[in-house]
Amino acid sequence: MKLQIINIPTMKKLVNNLVFAIIAATLFYACSAKPSYSDKVTPLKKALANKFLIGTALNSKQITGKDSTGMHVITEHFNAIVAENCMKCEEIHPEENRYDFTLSDAFVDFGTSLDMAITGHTLIWHSQLPKWFCHDEKGNLVSAEILKKRMKEHIHTVVGRYKGRIVGWDVVNEAINDDGTWRNSPFYQILGEDFIYLAFQYAHEADPDAQLYYNDYNEWHPGKRKTIIKMIKSLKERGLRIDAIGMQGHIGMDYPSIEEYQAAINDYVSAGVKVMVTELDLSALPSVRHNVGANVSDVETYRKEVNPYIEGLPAKISKEWNARMSDFFDLFLQNSDKILRVTLWGVADGDSWKNDFPMRGRTDYPLLFDRSHQAKPVVTSIISAAANSN
Repeated sequence: MKLQIINIPTMKKLVNNLVFAIIAATLFYACSAKPSYSDKVTPLKKALANKFLIGTALNSKQITGKDSTGMHVITEHFNAIVAENCMKCEEIHPEENRYDFTLSDAFVDFGTSLDMAITGHTLIWHSQLPKWFCHDEKGNLVSAEILKKRMKEHIHTVVGRYKGRIVGWDVVNEAINDDGTWRNSPFYQILGEDFIYLAFQYAHEADPDAQLYYNDYNEWHPGKRKTIIKMIKSLKERGLRIDAIGMQGHIGMDYPSIEEYQAAINDYVSAGVKVMVTELDLSALPSVRHNVGANVSDVETYRKEVNPYIEGLPAKISKEWNARMSDFFDLFLQNSDKILRVTLWGVADGDSWKNDFPMRGRTDYPLLFDRSHQAKPVVTSIISAAANSN
């Protein structure tokens, strides 16, 4: 069967022209009209220029230019971007013989046009994975040889398309449980741990100059940390490239401690890699359960008592939230020689996936900019701390 890739050269040119027209119009609006958030704040990317890259995740409305206010914040404050969803397998490779690069092309073109550091997210992940990838027509798991072939073709096609334009890739995402055991994903069931090593091998083949990362949540848990370090060593022993561990940074008001996070940074660096904070958000809401993670399939029934701030954060909680986020950025600044990038998982509070996790209908306040795209007080604290740090 002939492989179908959406965006043949002529179509790609038309789409790119449209995207650049939208971006140009958006930027013109942002520069000529008074935006709904304050322009008085020093850009974060300027304040942190000598520390680490400061990034954000872009959703489809931002990639296509529909969210003009969000676009203003992105271009003003961030110098690194990652796509929230459009590079995940179910979006970019929905059927075995069909790719859809419409949004991912627009995303990469946008980042390239502004000379931003672009991260590809993510190549191999058990979630947001189309059924066909690991299963046959009857719903049974495919053989090891078939899965290897599919992984190689997918990674070579996606990474190869953006060779030289994407700084680095989240090669494998969330393959390890909090206790350090391997997640029993279809990839693991078919290939065991080898799926990790094959994914890194294929990614390096597709773009030898691209940085390669492993990305996970609850990355400070001792059991998970131990297995990640073992995986780093195994990759290196096999002569495979791994540049950094993506510490997602989905944190809460009472977890983890600063000391736990510092210990994780130290351990990963001691294993021979840099670290990145890849999906930072700080939930202001009460924890739904102990050790809540970021597994998107872990949903809960709505309970009013864990959604207490529908009308906005009380002043006391807001002050506590700003102080805790400031503490984490102080930690990042203290470790700026070890950290390549800090990326927020979204631009403003209204964009965040935390509003509906782990139960639909929650209202959360986890990012640096509020629902009106106003910078929160912590932004000023970050800028001040960066200026005063060595």
